Amino acid sequence: MRAVVQRVKKASVAVDGATVGAISHGLLVLLGVGTGDTADDARYMAGKIARLRIFSDSQGKMNLDVQEVGGGILAVSQFTLYGDCRRGRRPSFSQAAPPQTAEELYEEFVRELKQLGVPVATGVFQAHMDVELVNDGPVTLIVSSEGE
Repeated sequence: MRAVVQRVKKASVAVDGATVGAISHGLLVLLGVGTGDTADDARYMAGKIARLRIFSDSQGKMNLDVQEVGGGILAVSQFTLYGDCRRGRRPSFSQAAPPQTAEELYEEFVRELKQLGVPVATGVFQAHMDVELVNDGPVTLIVSSEGE
């Protein structure tokens, strides 16, 4: 699994002009599921992202996680994170998991975040979404379960 994690002041996702998920502050997680990913990857990613200490403490040091600052996570499925652009001009998505598998593992990721006590909002799987965010910092990280 791959994720782009952005610390945000606010983020929302809309489908057909209607907001389907939003957070005031916390993390926007764009999550891609690969062909070999399993539920173990989903649990690993949820735990890793929920516990990332990327929010500032009283001394301004990145030392707090999303729950410690009272934030939430907006989780958005994004198969294009598995786009391979090394050949030609059109990305290949052959390493992205098939939709049914990707949806199951995306939902497992969301369930695990909720079990960890993190407030979670989501997009709509396989929908065309408009994602808006105000990046805080900016702080943007890439998190992967590959090689774990």
